[in-house]
Amino acid sequence: MGRKKKGIPIHGWLIIDKPLEISSNNVVGKARWLTKAQKVGHGGTLDPLASGILPLAFGEATKTVSYVMDGTKTYRFEVTWGETRSTDDAEGEVTDTSTARPTRAEIEAALPAFIGAIEQIPPKYSAIKIDGQRAYKLAREDKDIEMTARTVQIDDLKLIDCPDSDRAIFEVQCGKGTYVRSLGRDLGNKLGCLGYISMLRRTKVGPFDENCAISLDSLEQIVHSEALFESLLAIETVLDDISALALNEEETQKIRNGMGFKTDLPDTETLRLMHNDKLVALAKVEDGLVRPFRVFNY
Repeated sequence: MGRKKKGIPIHGWLIIDKPLEISSNNVVGKARWLTKAQKVGHGGTLDPLASGILPLAFGEATKTVSYVMDGTKTYRFEVTWGETRSTDDAEGEVTDTSTARPTRAEIEAALPAFIGAIEQIPPKYSAIKIDGQRAYKLAREDKDIEMTARTVQIDDLKLIDCPDSDRAIFEVQCGKGTYVRSLGRDLGNKLGCLGYISMLRRTKVGPFDENCAISLDSLEQIVHSEALFESLLAIETVLDDISALALNEEETQKIRNGMGFKTDLPDTETLRLMHNDKLVALAKVEDGLVRPFRVFNY
């Protein structure tokens, strides 16, 4: 007999509007402590100096985190011109300065070079592993590290405002693995004025945006009421773009037992299996057989 899990079985997505100066892992820890949930994870790290959408996966929703991590993200960010910082954001030490400042027209002319599949060097202060160790740990130890460029996808990049000659505000829609800190740094370099990220806010992750988010303070207020469960979004919210297949009772039992069943459907990578509007599993169709590869138990 398996060991009984401690905590309350809560399943679904809760979208937190992460405040500044708290890590994503600390938000997860606080949510777990407040809700007494058995299992909580998050769908994409935000730096302590960044705010915005942090999807929390409860219970069986943790099995779908990769679908959020792989989704498109939208950020609003501010670049302050005239300096580079060791961390590429306001937290770091000044490493170089410039008196040059770009015009609005110069900024807008530079943006197309950063749209599409681009090469980007991640910040040294990042969670990327180098020889088994996190880059930020090596950087804090003043180790000489070389970050390797990698290809990332920028779907859209817009200049939103120029509050003054020292700052510009942008919105970017990008794919997995994009570092906005690198984007701000590279914009400053291309414009010949240097720059670092002085404000960063994530406004959308996959299907989740600011309209479905609640604050940490709100979570504290609703945690012992039905409002908590009303704020939870269904596990399958992140799977809406995956074709669904309705199962009968016999098929459902087979899938729950890890077995497949025959079908006339063509081969396909992923299917969302549903029974009575409830997510049962994710499966593949191979050679006329529906084969589950991720079963949900709740």
